[in-house]
Amino acid sequence: MHLLIGIVFLLLYAALVYYIGWSGWRWLSPKRSTALKMLYIAVLSVLAGAFLLGQWFENIVLQVVGAYWMALFSLLLLVLPLVQITVLLLRLTRLPRHRVEKASGVVALLVVAGFLAYGTFNAYSPVVRTYEVHIDKPNPHADAMTIAMAADMHFGPLSGRDHAKRMVEEINAMRPDLVLFPGDILDDAIRPYVEQGIPDLLRGIVAPLGVYASLGNHDKYEGPAQDIVEAIERGGITVLYDEVAVVGDALALIGRKDRSEANRLPLAELTANVDRSMPSILLEHQPYELDVAERAGIDLMVSGHTHRGQVAPGHLITQRLYELDWGYLRKGTMHAIVTSGYGFWGPPIRIGTRSEIVRIDVTFGNESHSSDNRGGA
Repeated sequence: MHLLIGIVFLLLYAALVYYIGWSGWRWLSPKRSTALKMLYIAVLSVLAGAFLLGQWFENIVLQVVGAYWMALFSLLLLVLPLVQITVLLLRLTRLPRHRVEKASGVVALLVVAGFLAYGTFNAYSPVVRTYEVHIDKPNPHADAMTIAMAADMHFGPLSGRDHAKRMVEEINAMRPDLVLFPGDILDDAIRPYVEQGIPDLLRGIVAPLGVYASLGNHDKYEGPAQDIVEAIERGGITVLYDEVAVVGDALALIGRKDRSEANRLPLAELTANVDRSMPSILLEHQPYELDVAERAGIDLMVSGHTHRGQVAPGHLITQRLYELDWGYLRKGTMHAIVTSGYGFWGPPIRIGTRSEIVRIDVTFGNESHSSDNRGGA
């Protein structure tokens, strides 16, 4: 079954690459030259293949080339059909056909270049989004706390050292009591994460109650999960791998294995010994089964994974897939927050979304408190 899906994916990808290549060749309309045509095909093949080969062989150069190709690939698939429809409509006028096609191609290139610049800015310029929640349980040590939360950093060749340093600075500026990373800290490989010294940077995060993480579907590589846990924990982070930790004798943190792991414990079993009179926070990478978390007595669930589609109109898909694909939702007595992510997967661009870090200002006690700010601040 996996082989069949892989073959279908490759055929679809090849067809889309052919469509882009054919559109570009028609616009260039060069003189009939076999050598030029072969060069064009070779360059396009290298670019298209870099994304797949970079993932398979873990080659950093290929991964970087492939990521930027995917950015260009995604934007061209959005822009080219619109341009071609416009050209067909303009053919109904008396405008010269050749000039219309050339001008439309230039406009398409300018639009794609503009979106690349805009998307790159969104990916590398994070914002801090703030939510206020009230947990109707006492915390004997504090009436309030500040939690910094980030997910989907995808630290690797492109979401690298500078992006990690920026995150540490933004988090420390909040002066948080607690920091949570609900998954996808790595981008499918340990080596780039370690070689760039990102664990050393993350050790610079200051939080009196500590830094905790769960693993996501991209926190993996060809090896035991314990190697990933150890690599992440070098950064002063405690990984909760289907585990519960009590923080400050007053707060229960539950970190789940990712949904993609078949052997993860049911949430009811994982939380069976959690004191329900104590405030509890669940780190769940993929924001599924909010009702299950609410029934398990969770007070706050933090997630990522969706990227909010990363490139519009991807958000229309994530809105269909998840009850909450981004922002805030009150589910019974439980608060759920899903971040659009700090990094990116594949193309280093965000269109219609923004790289973000979440600040959660939590109050405790029996006082009723309004917290329906779904979109954040």
